[in-house]
Amino acid sequence: MTTAAITDRRVAEVAASGAPFDPDALVRHGEPVIVRGLVRDWPIVTAGRQSDAAAADYLLSFYSGQPGVGYTAPAEAGGRYFYDDSLTRLAFAAERVDLAAYLRRMLAGVEAEAGASFYVGSTDLGQFFPGLAAAGNDLALDAAVFGQALRSIWIGTRTIASAHYDMSNNIACVAVGRRRFTLFPPDQIANLYPGPLEPTPGGQVVSLVDFRAPDLDRFPAFAEAQRHARVAELEPGDAIVYPALWWHHVEALSDFNVMINYWWNASPAFMDSPMTTILHALLSLRDRPPAEKASWAAMFDYYVFGDAGRAAAHLPAPAQGALAPLDARTARLLRAQLLQRINR
Repeated sequence: MTTAAITDRRVAEVAASGAPFDPDALVRHGEPVIVRGLVRDWPIVTAGRQSDAAAADYLLSFYSGQPGVGYTAPAEAGGRYFYDDSLTRLAFAAERVDLAAYLRRMLAGVEAEAGASFYVGSTDLGQFFPGLAAAGNDLALDAAVFGQALRSIWIGTRTIASAHYDMSNNIACVAVGRRRFTLFPPDQIANLYPGPLEPTPGGQVVSLVDFRAPDLDRFPAFAEAQRHARVAELEPGDAIVYPALWWHHVEALSDFNVMINYWWNASPAFMDSPMTTILHALLSLRDRPPAEKASWAAMFDYYVFGDAGRAAAHLPAPAQGALAPLDARTARLLRAQLLQRINR
């Protein structure tokens, strides 16, 4: 087995300042950026500096009591939440848990359970820990842009989230513990060897490459992905901002870790997920003859990927139909038309 290490290309950094924080401007640069000390004054960061127990006690003082989902992986997984050898089943357990009891189980230490790891993945901050953000653990963000941002909390021991992408821009704030992000631009998708569309460990397709020991015999193109990797080492109080569709491999490096993240997207809420388009394209386009697919690629460039106004520019407004700029009403009409065609 041929292996190689990740190229150590560091993510660009800026220091937090007294000026208003504008992650949207950072995202427009098209690269991930570390913001050192962005959340260093959050009370949960202060509690974590005291001890893991102090951080857990502070966090649980806001717990709503609603059961959440806890993920537990056996020692042989080494903290990696992944598949079994068949790639058809997940190699960890998911169960509804009382989060207070589950956090105490984390703090009891992995040695008590033969090296098992514990993980609470993307969990709605307002639903499960109401009042935490209002107590000073929040970012002052422009409501016009971030009013619909999804705030999530992540809690766990020494865990690994295999490289995956999100369909929204992300601000990931490290509150307790240390984390390492390894990021890749979207054009590296083929070199990361994406796994099955279903099931997935956390809702998104993940890379099949084990970053701890990349097997270049099985995944030779990963060597090219390594050339494009960006690495970010984050301490408590640091944050990283990165654009939608950037692949990111996330390692929690401390015994107890807490992260709060913000997902946002400038697209209107009435727009469908592009993943829906990919699934439909698998059904309608992928297995057509190559020459025909090339012709359809030109059609997509004209109607979808090119200038948004070009296809309708020569048509009078009443005749533009779905080619006109979308709003909530025309999106509903277009969705109904699609459903009618799919359910033929």
